[in-house]
Amino acid sequence: MSGPKSNLRVSLVQMEIQWENPMANCAILEEKLQVLQGKTDVIILPEMFTTGFSMNEVGAEYVNGPSLKWLKVMSTRLSALIIGSLKFKEKNQYFNRLLAVFPSGEIKFYDKRHLFRMGQEHQFYSAGDQQVIITYLDWKIAPFVCYDLRFPVWSRNVKYAYDLAIYVANWPAVRNHPWNILLKARAIENLAYVAGVNRIGKDGNEVYYQGDSALLSCKGEEMIHLNDREDIQTGVLSANDLYEFRKQFPADLDADEFQISDSH
Repeated sequence: MSGPKSNLRVSLVQMEIQWENPMANCAILEEKLQVLQGKTDVIILPEMFTTGFSMNEVGAEYVNGPSLKWLKVMSTRLSALIIGSLKFKEKNQYFNRLLAVFPSGEIKFYDKRHLFRMGQEHQFYSAGDQQVIITYLDWKIAPFVCYDLRFPVWSRNVKYAYDLAIYVANWPAVRNHPWNILLKARAIENLAYVAGVNRIGKDGNEVYYQGDSALLSCKGEEMIHLNDREDIQTGVLSANDLYEFRKQFPADLDADEFQISDSH
Protein backbone atom coordinates (compact mmCIF):
# COMPACT_ATOMS: atom_id res chain seq x y z
CA MET A 1 0.00 0.00 0.00
CA SER A 2 1.50 3.32 -1.06
CA GLY A 3 0.65 6.73 0.30
CA PRO A 4 1.97 10.19 1.10
CA LYS A 5 5.43 10.32 2.66
CA SER A 6 5.12 13.49 4.73
CA ASN A 7 2.46 15.52 6.54
CA LEU A 8 0.36 18.15 4.77
CA ARG A 9 -0.74 21.53 6.17
CA VAL A 10 -4.25 22.44 4.97
CA SER A 11 -5.90 25.84 5.54
CA LEU A 12 -9.66 26.42 5.49
CA VAL A 13 -10.72 29.95 4.50
CA GLN A 14 -14.28 30.74 5.62
CA MET A 15 -15.45 34.12 4.40
CA GLU A 16 -18.39 36.32 3.52
CA ILE A 17 -18.55 36.78 -0.26
CA GLN A 18 -19.33 40.14 -1.87
CA TRP A 19 -22.15 39.51 -4.34
CA GLU A 20 -20.99 39.34 -7.98
CA ASN A 21 -17.89 41.44 -7.28
CA PRO A 22 -14.70 39.51 -8.19
CA MET A 23 -12.40 42.51 -7.74
CA ALA A 24 -13.61 43.18 -4.19
CA ASN A 25 -13.42 39.52 -3.17
CA CYS A 26 -9.89 39.10 -4.51
CA ALA A 27 -8.79 42.29 -2.74
CA ILE A 28 -10.29 41.11 0.56
CA LEU A 29 -8.68 37.70 0.24
CA GLU A 30 -5.31 39.11 -0.72
CA GLU A 31 -5.17 40.86 2.64
CA LYS A 32 -6.55 37.93 4.63
CA LEU A 33 -4.25 35.31 3.14
CA GLN A 34 -1.03 37.08 4.12
CA VAL A 35 -1.21 35.37 7.54
CA LEU A 36 -0.58 32.06 5.80
CA GLN A 37 2.75 33.06 4.31
CA GLY A 38 5.13 30.14 4.92
CA LYS A 39 2.63 28.42 7.24
CA THR A 40 0.62 26.17 4.94
CA ASP A 41 0.75 23.88 1.91
CA VAL A 42 -2.87 23.98 0.67
CA ILE A 43 -5.34 26.89 0.85
CA ILE A 44 -9.03 26.11 0.28
CA LEU A 45 -11.51 28.85 -0.66
CA PRO A 46 -15.32 28.50 -0.87
CA GLU A 47 -17.36 27.71 -3.96
CA MET A 48 -17.71 30.67 -6.37
CA PHE A 49 -15.56 32.75 -4.05
CA THR A 50 -15.46 35.69 -6.49
CA THR A 51 -19.23 36.09 -7.02
CA GLY A 52 -21.34 34.00 -4.69
CA PHE A 53 -23.78 31.39 -6.00
CA SER A 54 -25.35 33.42 -8.81
CA MET A 55 -27.12 32.19 -11.94
CA ASN A 56 -26.13 34.76 -14.56
CA GLU A 57 -23.09 35.86 -16.54
CA VAL A 58 -22.04 38.73 -14.23
CA GLY A 59 -18.52 38.19 -12.96
CA ALA A 60 -17.84 35.12 -15.10
CA GLU A 61 -14.15 34.31 -15.43
CA TYR A 62 -12.44 33.18 -18.63
CA VAL A 63 -9.13 31.67 -19.69
CA ASN A 64 -6.30 33.99 -18.61
CA GLY A 65 -8.86 36.31 -16.97
CA PRO A 66 -8.11 38.59 -13.99
CA SER A 67 -9.24 36.22 -11.22
CA LEU A 68 -7.17 33.40 -12.67
CA LYS A 69 -4.12 35.65 -12.92
CA TRP A 70 -4.71 36.73 -9.32
CA LEU A 71 -4.79 33.09 -8.18
CA LYS A 72 -1.48 32.44 -9.92
CA VAL A 73 0.15 35.43 -8.25
CA MET A 74 -1.15 34.45 -4.81
CA SER A 75 -0.16 30.80 -5.17
CA THR A 76 3.39 31.76 -6.08
CA ARG A 77 3.60 34.42 -3.39
CA LEU A 78 2.35 32.11 -0.65
CA SER A 79 4.11 28.99 -1.99
CA ALA A 80 0.89 27.03 -1.62
CA LEU A 81 -1.63 25.16 -3.73
CA ILE A 82 -4.83 27.28 -3.84
CA ILE A 83 -8.20 25.62 -4.50
CA GLY A 84 -11.60 27.26 -5.02
CA SER A 85 -14.35 27.41 -7.63
CA LEU A 86 -15.33 30.21 -10.01
CA LYS A 87 -18.13 31.02 -12.37
CA PHE A 88 -16.32 30.23 -15.63
CA LYS A 89 -17.18 30.85 -19.29
CA GLU A 90 -15.66 28.77 -22.05
CA LYS A 91 -16.88 28.38 -25.65
CA ASN A 92 -20.26 29.97 -24.87
CA GLN A 93 -20.87 27.58 -21.98
CA TYR A 94 -20.78 28.37 -18.27
CA PHE A 95 -19.26 26.04 -15.70
CA ASN A 96 -19.00 25.99 -11.93
CA ARG A 97 -15.28 25.29 -12.25
CA LEU A 98 -12.98 24.38 -9.39
CA LEU A 99 -9.43 25.51 -10.03
CA ALA A 100 -6.31 24.11 -8.39
CA VAL A 101 -3.48 26.58 -8.88
CA PHE A 102 0.08 25.46 -8.11
CA PRO A 103 2.98 27.70 -7.04
CA SER A 104 4.71 26.66 -10.26
CA GLY A 105 1.91 28.25 -12.29
CA GLU A 106 0.39 24.91 -13.29
CA ILE A 107 -3.42 24.77 -13.22
CA LYS A 108 -5.77 21.82 -13.00
CA PHE A 109 -9.55 22.07 -12.94
CA TYR A 110 -12.68 20.12 -12.12
CA ASP A 111 -16.13 21.09 -13.42
CA LYS A 112 -18.95 20.47 -10.93
CA ARG A 113 -20.72 17.24 -11.82
CA HIS A 114 -23.95 17.57 -9.83
CA LEU A 115 -25.77 20.83 -10.51
CA PHE A 116 -28.19 21.99 -7.82
CA ARG A 117 -31.53 21.93 -9.63
CA MET A 118 -33.42 23.30 -6.61
CA GLY A 119 -31.41 26.50 -7.16
CA GLN A 120 -31.81 26.34 -10.98
CA GLU A 121 -28.07 25.77 -11.40
CA HIS A 122 -28.70 23.18 -14.11
CA GLN A 123 -30.47 25.78 -16.27
CA PHE A 124 -27.43 28.08 -16.50
CA TYR A 125 -24.34 25.89 -16.02
CA SER A 126 -23.09 22.85 -17.90
CA ALA A 127 -22.21 19.79 -15.85
CA GLY A 128 -18.76 18.26 -15.81
CA ASP A 129 -18.26 14.56 -16.49
CA GLN A 130 -14.68 13.90 -15.37
CA GLN A 131 -13.35 12.94 -11.97
CA VAL A 132 -10.02 14.57 -11.18
CA ILE A 133 -7.14 13.63 -8.92
CA ILE A 134 -4.55 16.28 -8.08
CA THR A 135 -1.13 15.25 -6.79
CA TYR A 136 0.71 17.71 -4.58
CA LEU A 137 3.60 17.00 -2.20
CA ASP A 138 2.92 13.24 -2.65
CA TRP A 139 -0.70 13.67 -1.53
CA LYS A 140 -3.50 12.65 -3.87
CA ILE A 141 -6.38 15.12 -3.65
CA ALA A 142 -9.90 14.67 -5.06
CA PRO A 143 -11.77 17.96 -5.60
CA PHE A 144 -15.57 18.23 -5.47
CA VAL A 145 -18.09 21.08 -5.38
CA CYS A 146 -20.99 21.52 -2.94
CA TYR A 147 -23.96 19.39 -4.11
CA ASP A 148 -21.49 16.64 -5.12
CA LEU A 149 -21.33 15.88 -1.39
CA ARG A 150 -24.79 14.25 -1.52
CA PHE A 151 -23.69 11.61 -4.07
CA PRO A 152 -21.43 8.99 -2.45
CA VAL A 153 -20.82 6.97 -5.61
CA TRP A 154 -19.18 9.97 -7.32
CA SER A 155 -16.97 10.43 -4.25
CA ARG A 156 -16.07 6.74 -3.86
CA ASN A 157 -12.38 6.27 -3.17
CA VAL A 158 -11.77 3.33 -5.49
CA LYS A 159 -8.47 1.58 -4.69
CA TYR A 160 -7.36 4.57 -2.63
CA ALA A 161 -7.34 6.93 -5.60
CA TYR A 162 -7.08 9.82 -3.13
CA ASP A 163 -5.89 10.67 0.38
CA LEU A 164 -7.85 13.91 0.82
CA ALA A 165 -11.27 14.87 -0.54
CA ILE A 166 -12.10 18.57 -0.76
CA TYR A 167 -15.64 19.97 -0.98
CA VAL A 168 -15.91 23.71 -1.66
CA ALA A 169 -19.42 25.03 -1.05
CA ASN A 170 -22.10 27.67 -0.79
CA TRP A 171 -24.25 25.42 1.43
CA PRO A 172 -27.23 27.25 2.98
CA ALA A 173 -27.71 27.34 6.75
CA VAL A 174 -31.18 25.77 6.46
CA ARG A 175 -29.45 22.52 5.43
CA ASN A 176 -26.43 22.67 7.73
CA HIS A 177 -27.36 19.37 9.41
CA PRO A 178 -26.83 17.21 6.29
CA TRP A 179 -23.66 19.18 5.48
CA ASN A 180 -22.12 18.26 8.83
CA ILE A 181 -23.27 14.64 8.69
CA LEU A 182 -22.28 13.99 5.07
CA LEU A 183 -18.75 15.36 5.49
CA LYS A 184 -18.21 12.82 8.27
CA ALA A 185 -19.76 10.04 6.20
CA ARG A 186 -17.54 10.72 3.19
CA ALA A 187 -14.43 10.56 5.40
CA ILE A 188 -15.47 7.34 7.14
CA GLU A 189 -16.60 5.41 4.07
CA ASN A 190 -13.60 6.43 1.96
CA LEU A 191 -10.87 6.07 4.60
CA ALA A 192 -9.57 9.51 3.68
CA TYR A 193 -9.21 12.98 5.13
CA VAL A 194 -12.03 15.36 4.15
CA ALA A 195 -12.06 19.16 4.04
CA GLY A 196 -15.32 21.06 3.54
CA VAL A 197 -15.12 24.82 3.08
CA ASN A 198 -18.34 26.82 3.14
CA ARG A 199 -19.11 30.56 3.13
CA ILE A 200 -20.95 32.70 5.68
CA GLY A 201 -23.32 35.69 5.43
CA LYS A 202 -26.23 36.45 3.12
CA ASP A 203 -26.06 36.42 -0.68
CA GLY A 204 -27.84 38.53 -3.31
CA ASN A 205 -30.81 36.15 -3.26
CA GLU A 206 -31.27 36.60 0.51
CA VAL A 207 -29.97 33.09 1.20
CA TYR A 208 -28.17 32.79 4.55
CA TYR A 209 -25.03 30.70 5.14
CA GLN A 210 -23.55 29.84 8.52
CA GLY A 211 -20.24 28.27 7.54
CA ASP A 212 -19.54 25.07 9.48
CA SER A 213 -16.37 24.54 7.44
CA ALA A 214 -14.56 21.47 8.75
CA LEU A 215 -11.51 19.26 8.48
CA LEU A 216 -12.04 15.59 9.28
CA SER A 217 -9.74 12.64 9.88
CA CYS A 218 -10.09 9.37 7.99
CA LYS A 219 -12.10 8.13 11.00
CA GLY A 220 -14.58 10.99 10.62
CA GLU A 221 -13.26 12.84 13.67
CA GLU A 222 -13.35 16.64 13.57
CA MET A 223 -9.89 18.17 13.51
CA ILE A 224 -11.26 21.66 12.78
CA HIS A 225 -14.80 23.02 12.89
CA LEU A 226 -15.41 26.68 12.09
CA ASN A 227 -18.67 28.15 13.32
CA ASP A 228 -20.56 31.10 11.81
CA ARG A 229 -17.89 33.79 11.46
CA GLU A 230 -15.05 34.64 9.14
CA ASP A 231 -11.99 32.62 10.05
CA ILE A 232 -8.90 30.92 8.70
CA GLN A 233 -7.57 27.80 10.41
CA THR A 234 -4.88 25.32 9.46
CA GLY A 235 -4.74 21.62 10.26
CA VAL A 236 -1.95 19.10 9.78
CA LEU A 237 -2.77 15.85 8.00
CA SER A 238 -0.65 12.95 9.24
CA ALA A 239 0.62 10.65 6.49
CA ASN A 240 1.51 8.01 9.08
CA ASP A 241 -1.91 8.05 10.78
CA LEU A 242 -3.63 7.62 7.41
CA TYR A 243 -1.35 4.76 6.34
CA GLU A 244 -1.61 2.93 9.68
CA PHE A 245 -5.39 3.16 9.89
CA ARG A 246 -5.83 1.87 6.35
CA LYS A 247 -3.51 -1.04 7.18
CA GLN A 248 -5.36 -1.88 10.43
CA PHE A 249 -8.84 -1.46 8.94
CA PRO A 250 -8.67 -2.47 5.24
CA ALA A 251 -12.36 -2.07 4.45
CA ASP A 252 -11.40 -1.31 0.85
CA LEU A 253 -10.72 -5.04 0.33
CA ASP A 254 -14.46 -5.71 0.75
CA ALA A 255 -15.67 -2.79 -1.37
CA ASP A 256 -18.15 -3.38 -4.18
CA GLU A 257 -16.85 -3.00 -7.70
CA PHE A 258 -18.84 -0.76 -10.02
CA GLN A 259 -18.63 1.52 -13.03
CA ILE A 260 -20.15 5.00 -13.27
CA SER A 261 -22.46 5.55 -16.21
CA ASP A 262 -21.85 8.55 -18.44
CA SER A 263 -25.61 9.09 -18.91
CA HIS A 264 -25.77 11.79 -16.19
